[in-house]
Amino acid sequence: MADQYPELSDKLIDFIAKQHMFFVGTAGAEGFVNVSPKGMDSFRVLNSTKVAWLNLTGSGNESAAHVLENQRMTIMFCSFDKRPMILRLYGKAKVIHPRNAEWETLSSHFPPLAGARQIFELDLNLVQTSCGFAVPHYEFVSDRMALDAWAKNQGEDGIKNYWNNKNTTSLDDKKTGIIDN
Repeated sequence: MADQYPELSDKLIDFIAKQHMFFVGTAGAEGFVNVSPKGMDSFRVLNSTKVAWLNLTGSGNESAAHVLENQRMTIMFCSFDKRPMILRLYGKAKVIHPRNAEWETLSSHFPPLAGARQIFELDLNLVQTSCGFAVPHYEFVSDRMALDAWAKNQGEDGIKNYWNNKNTTSLDDKKTGIIDN
């Protein structure tokens, strides 16, 4: 029931635009595999073979550590509405920090969100769809804005302090590159 493509079609780009949530999967050469849910209007299709997502401050920073080690990333979208479908984007990612030259251009694709710490740019190797017949049917109510409120309350210095205390290494004690040393 799966179909594979070398790039995103207009139909799949439209599907992505309608989704309120996506999942990011990464892994280092060894250690924990990480799967994280994402939302808050933080995903953009740059072209048919390149996407980006804005990573907001969170309790960990696994994706950054994994990408620094091996660049593999999978992004998954699931349709939770009446028409089921799963879309997976496989590729090689790079991490862009606010200190990097590309930040200004890439961040202009996203709304200003407090606590933005990285942008991941993914060059697609494979696009795959599957049926999603076993995915439950849910209705979207609203975005949770608790993270945005928390980050605004921390302020810029508080966020940088949080990064220093909680986001510099992964669960496997690998460097994330969040702090420029």
